Amino acid sequence: MTLSRFFLAMGAALLLAVSARADEAVIDRWYAALLAVDRTAISDLLSDDARIRLDDLGIEQSKAEFVASMDEWQTAGAGATIRHKVEKTEAGVVTVIACYDFPANDILMRETFAIAGNAITASSQAAVAENCDAY
Repeated sequence: MTLSRFFLAMGAALLLAVSARADEAVIDRWYAALLAVDRTAISDLLSDDARIRLDDLGIEQSKAEFVASMDEWQTAGAGATIRHKVEKTEAGVVTVIACYDFPANDILMRETFAIAGNAITASSQAAVAENCDAY
């Protein structure tokens, strides 16, 4: 490998690492906003044409529908905590394992986020387990 190819490869790897970290920062802000039921932050994090799919419920929501559902989430999520860790980041798609610890129970979810720029363009979530033992 020539020296110029080496530096090109290293530059590409660095760019991917920086991009992945930026995507993970979006995810950190997402869970903080969700836990705080911060409708403004959630709205800011979602692109205008974002689609949110709740696989277990068979629901797909627009940005406006998801933000409107925060009234229900505020009640359902009262007293909850959310632990999350990134499983993988690849080409603008971040897959996360999230443990939703509610006061009476917990649930383990796999959530996938498509991110462009600093906005979530699509999200899907599905239950992995009825408890967080595997977290």
